[in-house]
Amino acid sequence: MNWIVPLPVLVPLFSAGAALALGRHPRISRAIALSALTISLGIAILLLVVVDSSALALDVGSWAAPVGITLVVDRFSALMLTISIAVTLAVLVYSTAQGVADEDEGAPVAVFYPTFLVLSAGVSNAFLTGDLFNLYVGFEILLAASFVLITLGGSRDRIRSGTIYVVVSLVSSVLFLLAIALIYAAVGTVSFAHLAERLADLDPSLRTVLHLTLLAAFGIKAAVFPLSAWLPDSYPTAPAPVTAVFAGLLTKVGVYAIIRTETLLFPGDDLNTLLAWVALATMLVGILGAVAQNDLKRMLSFTLVSHIGFMIWGISTNTPEGLSAAVFYVVHHITVQTSLFLVAGLVERYGGTTSLIRLGSLATAIPFVAVLYLVPALNLAGIPPFTGFIGKVGLLQAAASGASALDYTLIAGALITSILTLYAVVKAWNMAFWQKAEEPMPATSLPLPMIGAATSLVVLAMGLSIAGGRVINYTDDAAANLSNPNYYINAVLPDGLRGQGQSSDTTETTPQEEENPEADHDGD
Repeated sequence: MNWIVPLPVLVPLFSAGAALALGRHPRISRAIALSALTISLGIAILLLVVVDSSALALDVGSWAAPVGITLVVDRFSALMLTISIAVTLAVLVYSTAQGVADEDEGAPVAVFYPTFLVLSAGVSNAFLTGDLFNLYVGFEILLAASFVLITLGGSRDRIRSGTIYVVVSLVSSVLFLLAIALIYAAVGTVSFAHLAERLADLDPSLRTVLHLTLLAAFGIKAAVFPLSAWLPDSYPTAPAPVTAVFAGLLTKVGVYAIIRTETLLFPGDDLNTLLAWVALATMLVGILGAVAQNDLKRMLSFTLVSHIGFMIWGISTNTPEGLSAAVFYVVHHITVQTSLFLVAGLVERYGGTTSLIRLGSLATAIPFVAVLYLVPALNLAGIPPFTGFIGKVGLLQAAASGASALDYTLIAGALITSILTLYAVVKAWNMAFWQKAEEPMPATSLPLPMIGAATSLVVLAMGLSIAGGRVINYTDDAAANLSNPNYYINAVLPDGLRGQGQSSDTTETTPQEEENPEADHDGD
């Protein structure tokens, strides 16, 4: 089954080429893009089922790790892959409906669909890669696509925000590339599995420097405090579908990289306290920024930053329970944050603005959209029985088991953040939907497919709430795999290659290794 591993990357990439070649035929380009992501979603769901029994690894070009590029799928990466493609497909349906309704006026369709597919391929590559340099390539693919998407339309505000985004992303990329160069100079490999064996033998001070460099690079991409100031200025000016997919996915790729490196390359390292303080600052600073906003998109951008802190908090616990809660919260946040930005796009389309001061009376004009906003807004705030509540309870339990002063400080910070999140989203709901509008709204029609795409994500989030027990069981298993580096190493490096770097055709975890992942396979 490992031959299907690269398909979530290859299908969008080849489809992007076809969509670009047929750019003069918008209908065909749309059909290609929608078909590509639908096929990719089916493949991702299949991988999600298959890797529940054992991890899969594919050596690209039959060059085995650590020499060649390896693509690896375990429970964590399969879950991230599935939810990211599902969200990307919903956003594509939304943007397609918007383009059809506007007859593609001012929208460079010939560029949009290929670029959107390249973005999806870059995200999938980042989730599947088994080495640091290919992770860098995945980041660069999705960033190159995002540079194009964030400046679509060419307005002054979009060019300005796009410039900020480009500069910050380049700084992050340079840091990441520097970290890769230092790590390769220190241990002679960039394979995750091989690094997991070799980094532990380094001098602790050098290991800490490498660790901090990677955290800085990924922290910018994940938008953690104090590296998050760029995000609220960059996202709100982009088109609604672009903002939605950025908010849902791009920061989560950074969080994914942090989780992968913290658990595999630097397990049990001494920077967990630093991560905990960063998580606390990210939660509080982000939500205080959200409370102060009078624009719906900017408010949601600040809540996006704030709730990244919950994920970093789960990572900092360095326990399977905390990791499980963090993974669950990532899945929750991808669906909820994306749906909120899509609803913000509906509000902007109908009312002509996202300024909460200028909006009003939308509850009577578009009552269904009012409900579409309220449900994920309450979910984001952590109101039971939604996924936000389930994820936060898991994080609280993981922190309470630590019972240190810092743990209780984080619990207090999380509760304050949740209350302020509720205040911010309800304030926005009251101002946009219930206050009397000062000026008549343009009242542009809302195409049903756009409403349907936003509704599908709201329903998906509610479905995750209903199936919360099953999802938690899956994230528990994923966290158990993450907490045991041997599970990943055994899937990539066969018995005879542990620490040697030779080539072999064996790439899949054996049943014996799956049953006993703690076994010693050093072969020395």
